[in-house]
Amino acid sequence: MKDELKSLSWAILLSFAAIYSVNYFFGINKQSIVQEQIAETEKTAAQAQAAVIAEETSIQKLKDAKEVLSQDKRLNFKNDSISGSIRLKGARFDDLYLTKYNVSLDDNVSKVELLKPAQTANHYFADLGWLSLDKSLNLPTSASVWQSEQAALEDGKPVILTWNNDDGLKIVRKITLDKNYLFTIQDTVVNDSDREIELFPYALINRNIEGYVASRSVVHEGMSAVIDNTLKEFKFNDLDKNESETFDTKGGWLGFSDRYWFVSLVLGNKDKAQVTLKNNGDENYQIDYLGSRMIIPAHQSETYTYNLFAGAKEIKLLDAYTKKNGFSKFDLAVDFGWYYFLTKPFFYILDFLYGFLGNMGWAILLFAALLRLCMFPIANKSYTNMAKMKALQPKLTDIRNKYADNPQLIQKATLDLYKKEKVNPASGCLPMLIQIPIFFSLYKVLNISIEIRHAPFIGWIKDLSAPDPMTLSQMLHIYVPGFIDIGLWPIFMGFTMWMQQKLNPAPVNKDQAMMFALMPVFFTFMLGHFASGLVIYWTLSNILSIIQQKTIMKKNGVN
Repeated sequence: MKDELKSLSWAILLSFAAIYSVNYFFGINKQSIVQEQIAETEKTAAQAQAAVIAEETSIQKLKDAKEVLSQDKRLNFKNDSISGSIRLKGARFDDLYLTKYNVSLDDNVSKVELLKPAQTANHYFADLGWLSLDKSLNLPTSASVWQSEQAALEDGKPVILTWNNDDGLKIVRKITLDKNYLFTIQDTVVNDSDREIELFPYALINRNIEGYVASRSVVHEGMSAVIDNTLKEFKFNDLDKNESETFDTKGGWLGFSDRYWFVSLVLGNKDKAQVTLKNNGDENYQIDYLGSRMIIPAHQSETYTYNLFAGAKEIKLLDAYTKKNGFSKFDLAVDFGWYYFLTKPFFYILDFLYGFLGNMGWAILLFAALLRLCMFPIANKSYTNMAKMKALQPKLTDIRNKYADNPQLIQKATLDLYKKEKVNPASGCLPMLIQIPIFFSLYKVLNISIEIRHAPFIGWIKDLSAPDPMTLSQMLHIYVPGFIDIGLWPIFMGFTMWMQQKLNPAPVNKDQAMMFALMPVFFTFMLGHFASGLVIYWTLSNILSIIQQKTIMKKNGVN
């Protein structure tokens, strides 16, 4: 009997060991199941998004926007910054105008149109919704009609949209609009069924760029995203047809960025998501995200919050959203460039001066004067050295004549003279080296700042962000090739640059002297097509340099 019990005990023990071993080495991996489910959901999301595109954006015959807008019932919205409507079919954001900004200086009526419905040229819209692995679960699609309890959405007056699948699932969508460009969409999913429901939040922005003309500025235009606190930027031509880029992130934002305008979906900082940027072909681009899995028990509810920004890149406003709303690096929607540490402070200084003077052109001129004041000690030392250099020109000429046949002796005698007179020939380059990052930073500010768009100055300058419109072809009433067809301010700037160069000692080398003589001409035609505000800044900076340099030369007895 003992032997039988002993054998039974060993059998039970070995059975448990076998079961454990099988489960350990060959058993079901729960983590693998979760990953497979997520992968399947991502596939479902991609299919759903493809269906959205196929449904409305592949129609060959495009329709008029008014005709499309009249096809479905809509919920109007308006505040001091934007106006438009939300299509209740699909609860889609596809009609939005920026009421503070005109299309052009010549058109004071037409406002900038940012979002456009599908079936129109260059459509641009945002969809937000839910996905599930359960194919039997009826969820809202772009064809589902939502019910609204209010007639319109206004600042401080949210609206409630509802959708019911008549099978125990109800979605209550609360949409809030602030006084600027931010929509807050809060979805409460109510599960009145007797079973648990598993859902994934998703959202997308779809855009067609047929006929799109990028600005000539160096500002990024295309798809942008902050992924795990790092900025990612893709130009439209960075992705080939049907090519995509996928990233995993926790928080951040994603969207489309133009020179002055921006449409973005903002993720919750605690929300893990997968972000995909894709070229769907036919000049159709899409950027979307798939949020983390949400499990809603029977007879309970869960809430998820989206944020949609659609508006102008007003730097102070984006900074406010970063600080107050916790949007990760939202100010990087503005392309500050490599000199971020200079560009952003420069903008705030200009904005302060603009608030003080009431005109951006005068603000730029005062900014130039303040920069010259800050650089005065460095420039003063440099110009003093250059004045001494100019005083030495007769002696340098004598050295070149004396040792005309021996370049080595010319070089040695010249260096000895510099050492004796305590002159550093390279010190004159220092102000120019300092000016280079300042120049590029200010160039960026004038290109990226919506606050400078259409900002007037005196006379014929109506837009400081655009080139001088008073060109040679307009003044002379003849055809002038584009590159040399420049305005009056660039010509004036070139003249001041030439005057300043005349105050400097001439280079010893003839080839160098010729190059320096051509520099004012080169800069005149190059800057002639830059923002007029930048040319005005450079002109005043030259004038102040001339005054400072002339004063120092007079003090040192140099004519």
